[in-house]
Amino acid sequence: MATKSRKSKKPAAKSSDYELVSQIRGSANQIWLAGLGAFADAQKQGGKLFDALVKEGEAVQKRATKAAGQTIADVKATASKSWDKLEHVFEEGVAQALHTLNVPTKKEFDKLSRRVAELGSATRKHPAAALAAKSHKRRRSAAS
Repeated sequence: MATKSRKSKKPAAKSSDYELVSQIRGSANQIWLAGLGAFADAQKQGGKLFDALVKEGEAVQKRATKAAGQTIADVKATASKSWDKLEHVFEEGVAQALHTLNVPTKKEFDKLSRRVAELGSATRKHPAAALAAKSHKRRRSAAS
């Protein structure tokens, strides 16, 4: 009987080995399918993730550009104010130097030019000026 039990145990062992191999194959197939599913999902999510990252990058770029533009505008305004102050200081210094040298200002020069024009107009209208002009013409024609 001992030999019969040994014979009956062997086929039972083969049967359990077959079931184990079958289970391993089934698990391997499921693992393979799960990996394919994960890969497909990653591709889908990857595209969505890429698009989301692009949108976020665009938003960051817009904020950075806006901030940089504002900073540039602030720097320009500050530089413009500083330049205006420097120009004013320079103009005052030049005006003082010219005043010290008794050089007339543009305003004084314009006033003098208007006065000369008025006097010239007044002398042309005066009768003695007409006689002087005739006398001048005679001298020129005699000299020629």
